[in-house]
Amino acid sequence: MTTTAPEPQSPDPAHQGSPHPPSPHPDSPELRPGRTRPRRRSVLWSPERRTTTAGVLLLVTLMAFENLGVATAMPTMVADLDGGTLYSWPFTTFLVASVVATVLSGRVCDRRGPVPSLLGGPVVFLVGLLAAGFAPNMAVLLAGRFLQGLGTGTVLVATSLLIALVFTDAERPVIYAANAAAWVLPAVIGPSVAGLVTDTVGWRWVFHGLVPLVLVGLALLVPVVRSVAGYRPPPRGRAASVPAAVAAAVGVGALTWASQHPSGFALAYGAAGLAAVGLALRRLLPAGTVTGRGGLGGLVRSRALLAGTFAGMEAFLPLTMTGVHGYGPALAGLPLTVTALSWSLGSALQGRFPHWDRDRLVRAGFALVGAGVAMFGCVALPGCPGWVAFAAAIVGGAGMGMAYPSVQVLMLRRADESERGFASSAMQLGDWVTSALVIGFGGVLLGALGSAAAPGTPIVVLAASLTVLAAVGGALAGARREGERS
Repeated sequence: MTTTAPEPQSPDPAHQGSPHPPSPHPDSPELRPGRTRPRRRSVLWSPERRTTTAGVLLLVTLMAFENLGVATAMPTMVADLDGGTLYSWPFTTFLVASVVATVLSGRVCDRRGPVPSLLGGPVVFLVGLLAAGFAPNMAVLLAGRFLQGLGTGTVLVATSLLIALVFTDAERPVIYAANAAAWVLPAVIGPSVAGLVTDTVGWRWVFHGLVPLVLVGLALLVPVVRSVAGYRPPPRGRAASVPAAVAAAVGVGALTWASQHPSGFALAYGAAGLAAVGLALRRLLPAGTVTGRGGLGGLVRSRALLAGTFAGMEAFLPLTMTGVHGYGPALAGLPLTVTALSWSLGSALQGRFPHWDRDRLVRAGFALVGAGVAMFGCVALPGCPGWVAFAAAIVGGAGMGMAYPSVQVLMLRRADESERGFASSAMQLGDWVTSALVIGFGGVLLGALGSAAAPGTPIVVLAASLTVLAAVGGALAGARREGERS
């Protein structure tokens, strides 16, 4: 595995034998200021790439719509199926399945390439949509959500490998910027559309309405799959443990449930879940992820810390707006829409300048996310005006937009070709686990120091903790870069 800098100037191995010649490395003279850079439009919509771009972006958009739409329609569907006591289980089931699927998909991609996951993931997701849409009871709904989680985790890893095969190093920032933009439309109109569909034709069409579009996305990927069907990674990469993935998934589920249903018993099984996650992650993440070392483990750690820090703000910002400032549901959720827009703009900015130093962008992202989370803490203070929440959303979202794709670019650049599936699954696992831990920590603080009606004190403590977490992440990212140079 390559962990030294500067990066080698050899062509991307994923493009050896590809009909598309690799673009120059972003640190090479061809991409220095004043030189010609790849045209952004040709990167995404050139004849040889437009089908890949359309298929990937459509699947990302559909999964974003499903994610946001289900959250909006969940109260209605749970009430209709008499599942009030299981309200959080559709979310927990989805998360558990996604954790397992990412590991399985990473193993398959590292052994057989991305084709099986690219074809199988959308099919499983589609079956999950149909099962949930026709569910006569909560058991079938949960089964549908489980299949949707399997499909989503499978596709997320496979698309990362597909991007590595089709797009060169200098072009990847642009496709990652497009991926971020694909989340904007669902974030802006997804909840409203899901609410309208639920009120007019019923919550089942939140699932059924996506079925034809998933079929279109799958059809767009078929010719892409044919073009990479002959690719096989070198047979020497590491593979994550499937039993460890199952243990991590069960542990995350226990933690999530315990944080949502605090009690003495919940504390016990939540602690057991935390222990299971800790032991499992030793088998699922690269060496050095939790010890402060550099290399691939350092990149996984950076993205996990970014994800956890930002997830803590996103999860509790609407509650803060409602409990501290008295905003209604619509206005309380508006900063999250601003977050999506700012994230997309930050991602678009990094995509316009593929020659920018990715390590510096990661550190800048940590600084902006830390500043946004600090402002989020100020919003919890009664004397602070509510508009500060929108500033926090703008600053934090821009940081995520710049740092997230930069970490992904660095991962594909530095991971061995035979371990890209392993690395992609590790990043997804890091995201989900840290997000679950931070949100669970926030729930514990809320129960111990305040309540949903009076969240000020616990939110201030949470925001202070997240600000420290962002500072630590930025410092470790800087130390990782210096260590790789030495």
